[in-house]
Amino acid sequence: MTKPLHGPTFVDLFCGAGGLSLGLKEAGWKPLLAVDHWPDAAATYAANFPGERVISEDVSTLDEKRLRNLVSQPPDWVVGGPPCQGFSTVGRREPSDPRNKLVREFARVVQILRPKGFLVENVLGLRDMRFIGHVCGLFFDLGYEVTPLLLTAADYGVPQLRRRVVFVGHSQGRSFLKPKPVKKVDEYVTVWDAIGDLPELQPGQKVDAYDRVPFTKYQRRMRQGSRSLQGHEASDHPAYLVRAISFIPDGGNRLSIPSPYQPKSGYHNSYSRLHSRSPAVAVTQNMGKPSATRCIHPFQNRGLTAREGARLQGFCDTFHFLGPMCSQRLQIANAVPPILGAVLGQALRDPDHWIDRPVAESQYLLFRDGDSDRFSAA
Repeated sequence: MTKPLHGPTFVDLFCGAGGLSLGLKEAGWKPLLAVDHWPDAAATYAANFPGERVISEDVSTLDEKRLRNLVSQPPDWVVGGPPCQGFSTVGRREPSDPRNKLVREFARVVQILRPKGFLVENVLGLRDMRFIGHVCGLFFDLGYEVTPLLLTAADYGVPQLRRRVVFVGHSQGRSFLKPKPVKKVDEYVTVWDAIGDLPELQPGQKVDAYDRVPFTKYQRRMRQGSRSLQGHEASDHPAYLVRAISFIPDGGNRLSIPSPYQPKSGYHNSYSRLHSRSPAVAVTQNMGKPSATRCIHPFQNRGLTAREGARLQGFCDTFHFLGPMCSQRLQIANAVPPILGAVLGQALRDPDHWIDRPVAESQYLLFRDGDSDRFSAA
């Protein structure tokens, strides 16, 4: 089937640095407006999407009149990732966290703009809480059929085992079929496939030039059009920490550190190296801290750089992040992997990914178990 000349238009709420927008644009979509309350993220978005409209503003302040003035035409879709840190698998998981209420602000904008569909992306921790049912009910009440999905980024070519909850809504009662994985487990893009061509660094060192050629298809994709490195700067670890982590082998953990050098604090899964021949675990804002969850370089005695984190998220080297280094790392960690965004964008445009009946129970299960709502791909 011939694709339409013009792809779907969309508004990206809680856009962050623009990972989802980037993926959707690669799939032929057209952004009309991006919104994020975080100035650093909005600045990064503006720098990487020249000519597109982005504002740094609290979504809750956008009333109907202002939205109509900002959006040049009614969007086909409203997309985004409302912050729900209280539902994260990392942390205390507080459903009452005020940040979790921002999904209601997302729904309010959907109610005003009445797009054909919406897409909400969020953290895996949502699946263990009543919030799944609340999100579905919120949009059912607005007249949308809602399909909840659980996606693993590595299945779609991202070198990361990040698992995300995605809600897809359609105004005409249609249900969305989960995109088929493009990679089998033995075909996953690995950490070394993703970052092995980047220059070696000592703690505290910064490099902005390549010193070797790419040796994998993924590396060539990441470097296409880039002539210099941005964000390849290692944290300056103290000597005792460098000594301690030097004992950890590729893919190993703190159990390999001899007792005299053992850090006195940290969780059991801290002070762990990424395994070079596997995808990374979920990249977090603490990617530069060896004491965080599995973020030590497979071979070098340091945490990851922002650029290495960006590679593991699927951002090409031409995508530059603005703001202090701690802010850049957080922008990267919070982003939707652009490769996953592109897969979703292509599938959402494909008529074969839609059915005119509710999602079959045999394909996706949404059920209540005590005080928790859980779902999974069957």
